[in-house]
Amino acid sequence: MIVLGIDPGTATTGYGLIGKKNNTLQVIDFGVITTSPKEESHYRLRRIHNGLSDLIKEFQPTDMAIEQLFFNTNTTTAITVGQARGVALLAAASPGITLGEYTPLQVKQAVTGYGGARKNQVQQMVKTVLSLGEIPRPDDAADALAIAICHINSSVLLNKIKATGDI
Repeated sequence: MIVLGIDPGTATTGYGLIGKKNNTLQVIDFGVITTSPKEESHYRLRRIHNGLSDLIKEFQPTDMAIEQLFFNTNTTTAITVGQARGVALLAAASPGITLGEYTPLQVKQAVTGYGGARKNQVQQMVKTVLSLGEIPRPDDAADALAIAICHINSSVLLNKIKATGDI
């Protein structure tokens, strides 16, 4: 299993690729796709889509996990992040990748065991779970790795439930 975690954003889209083999998680790659605010929005979205499509072609993930939107004050930000999220979903749809969508609360719960964890606590757990020497930077990449970890943990649980026949 290879999971591509996505933390969507128009200026910065974080990504993290994690492989799982024999119950061991291994970081394959992580980073960000950045765009310039000087570019028109449709060119920025194309850059995000092309960057994610290139990652999918290169690493051939089996799954993609993306953060669901949660905004309660700034609707302009919500709209632009939603657009970035949309092109990420489009990139995942082309090769038929299994998709998981998670709220920030679900990601925090899956990574730290506590839905109210602070950003630094999540980043420390990402470092620990993935046996990294330091917290991944920038923050958007660390968030994307956390989303991928959430998906892997959720997939394990879902598969166990399916095996019991309760679904």
